[in-house]
Amino acid sequence: MYKEAINNYLKKNGYNNIHLKAVLFDMDGVLFNSMPNHAEAWHRTMAQFGFTLSREEAYMYEGRTGASTINIVSQRERGYDATEEEIHRIYQAKSELFNQYPQSERMPGAFEVLTKIKEAGITPMVVTGSGQTSLLDRLNQNFPGIFKRELMVTAFDVKFGKPNPEPYLMALKKGGLQPNEALVVENAPLGVEAGVAAGIFTIAVNTGPLPDNTLLDKGADLLFHSMPDFDIHWKELEQELQIKQ
Repeated sequence: MYKEAINNYLKKNGYNNIHLKAVLFDMDGVLFNSMPNHAEAWHRTMAQFGFTLSREEAYMYEGRTGASTINIVSQRERGYDATEEEIHRIYQAKSELFNQYPQSERMPGAFEVLTKIKEAGITPMVVTGSGQTSLLDRLNQNFPGIFKRELMVTAFDVKFGKPNPEPYLMALKKGGLQPNEALVVENAPLGVEAGVAAGIFTIAVNTGPLPDNTLLDKGADLLFHSMPDFDIHWKELEQELQIKQ
């Protein structure tokens, strides 16, 4: 399975091999089990303002800006974009509600696979649309010694969010990497789309309620059903990546 996926990637992108130097991790839904709270906050807030956004649909928009998510629903239900003032009020209400929920736990399996990657001499990096100023402290608290500030991509580093490839292209730039020297690990359709558009071998980890095809149809090269599943199979995948295809 891994060999076929790798060969398909190499053929599609015109590379002879994957020379793995870094693994680029999304944060929400991959490193932290935060998406249920985000989905609940979006669902309840949009209802408060007279819109319909199901929890499942919120997963589809993970990685978009708040304004983009609001305008998708506004266009669908009213036929026009929300005003700047509406966007500000809705997103502020969503953020306030989200912040009332307990802080999300570390995703099971994430620390284990990160430790194996680090021990193999491969650099873990975070690529997130989040703009939390306390992000590095939270990462260091939950994943001590794993990440470096200068190798993180956040909302402050890019103009365009996922599905635009800019966040992952910025990660390649910060890490001094070529696309065939990295892997992307994503849980969201838009994140998978961004990783694929950046020309990087993209692994989907389906930690939410969406069907597998939602991620595979966006071009994911491999799919695992949880972070523990990814952790269990990491060594096998790493060994296959070391083989010149």
